[in-house]
Amino acid sequence: MKRRILKLWSIIDPIYFSCTRLQCLEQITGHPNIFRVRLTRYKGREIQLSDGTLIRKNDTLVKIHLHNVRILKEMQSFDEFKKSVFLYKKVQESLPDLAFYITHHKNHKKIKGIIGISFIDRGYKRFGFESFPCSSLTYIWFKRIALYPIHFLSRSENSSKKKKKIPTPQYLFMSKNALCKKYGLFVKKVA
Repeated sequence: MKRRILKLWSIIDPIYFSCTRLQCLEQITGHPNIFRVRLTRYKGREIQLSDGTLIRKNDTLVKIHLHNVRILKEMQSFDEFKKSVFLYKKVQESLPDLAFYITHHKNHKKIKGIIGISFIDRGYKRFGFESFPCSSLTYIWFKRIALYPIHFLSRSENSSKKKKKIPTPQYLFMSKNALCKKYGLFVKKVA
C-alpha cells in the first residue's frame, strides 16, 4: 500500500510544486539538496530566539520544506535507525547551501531566519534549530492532517504497530545569524 501511495505522490508532487512558489535549492546551487524554499511573511505570534533575534508578524523568513517524496523513496527499504541516520546526514549536507542561498539572496538584508513546520520532536537542536509550539488549534489540526501521510509513509512496519499517537506539529526556527555562523564557513561556491 505504501508503495502505491508513494507512486501516486510522485505523480502529484510536480503539479503541487508548480502551483507553489517553492524553489529547489539543488537547482539554484547545483549541489544535491533536500530543501525546497520560498520567502514568506511570518504570521504567527512574536518569538524570541536564543541568540536574541526577535521574529515579529510580517518579518521576512525563508520557509523550508523537505523534498519528502524523494526522501521517502530513497528510504523505503531502511529500518528506523538507518532512516534517522540518512535524514540526519541529508539535512547536515543541505544546510550550508541554505546559508549560501540566504547570504546571496537579493533580499538577504530583510531575511531574519528560517522556519519550518515538522512532526520531528528530537534531533533538531543539533542542527541549531529551536522548536516552538503552534498556538492555533485549528492550524495544529490542519497541519496534522496535511503531514499525516508523510508520518505514515516514513514509519517502518514495526514502529507503526508501537506508536499510534499522531505527533503535534511544531515550528522550527533558526536565525539567519545562527545559520550563517554554523554553516556559512562551509558554503560551497557556485561554479
